[in-house]
Amino acid sequence: MYITFPRIITHKLARYYIIAVMLRPKLFDTLQGYTPKKFLRDCMAGLVVGIVALPLAIAFGIASGVTPEKGIFTAIIAGFIISAFGGSRVQIGGPTGAFVVIVYGIIHQYGFNALLVATMMAGIILIAMGLAKLGSVIKFIPHSVVIGFTSGIALVIFSSQMNDFLGLGITDLPAGFIEKMGVIFSNIGNINMYAIVLTVLTILLIRLWPAKKLYIHGSLIAIILTSIVVYIYKIPVDTIGSRFGAISTSLPMPSLPLFDLQTVQLLIKPAFTIAMLAAIESLLSAVVADGMIGGKHRSNMELVAQGI
Repeated sequence: MYITFPRIITHKLARYYIIAVMLRPKLFDTLQGYTPKKFLRDCMAGLVVGIVALPLAIAFGIASGVTPEKGIFTAIIAGFIISAFGGSRVQIGGPTGAFVVIVYGIIHQYGFNALLVATMMAGIILIAMGLAKLGSVIKFIPHSVVIGFTSGIALVIFSSQMNDFLGLGITDLPAGFIEKMGVIFSNIGNINMYAIVLTVLTILLIRLWPAKKLYIHGSLIAIILTSIVVYIYKIPVDTIGSRFGAISTSLPMPSLPLFDLQTVQLLIKPAFTIAMLAAIESLLSAVVADGMIGGKHRSNMELVAQGI
């Protein structure tokens, strides 16, 4: 009795210590021994990431069926929170193409308010997964499943961009892949060659621009140059302003969406889909980042940060 009791206390303290370490944001460790030189390098990295994330946030917001500023607000808030509380030293939360399909489907079937509820539910699920130490389970997902999932997402995103790529001007596309392609092919006679040329030019600039030598990302150059060309020569293509009007320059006040028990029950499946996709995307990305920097992320803390 006198021997086992201290051992029990010791084992419990050790367990709590391990949990505390696993759920400790990497930022706390990074700030130890932080120098002005590291700060300047981080500022440059943050500037590049912000520049790249801005057009992606707008594009994914539009592709998801919402207005451009919602994509920007999401990238700002989620990027800051995940970076501050995340389990990876270099990973930043931002717009990802895989969510376009999920978000568009939820909005198309349930509405925008339901998307907010499903997202909040997904956040709770992610925090619970992190507290239950399920972060390490992701590594058991077969590689072929990840490849197939990513390829399928890429195909669906490609189909969602065909309308703008061809300049067809279709205002309401169905969510299903087959139905969507059917509507696109039925409107193929409305092709806008200006839109195709601008799209190809944008892709070439992003791919061929020597970003490493000039320290400026090709996506920023592509946005600036094509926007200037469209503005000067009055090229007849849709713009953010012509389609959505002025973009708000201030963050909206936080507010809770309307929901009840029936809505929650209806959105359990979409919420679980969002949570699993966020977990898989973030943890697989963290594994890749570990290989590049020789580090080791905290998978459970990453899940909690995604949930927050």
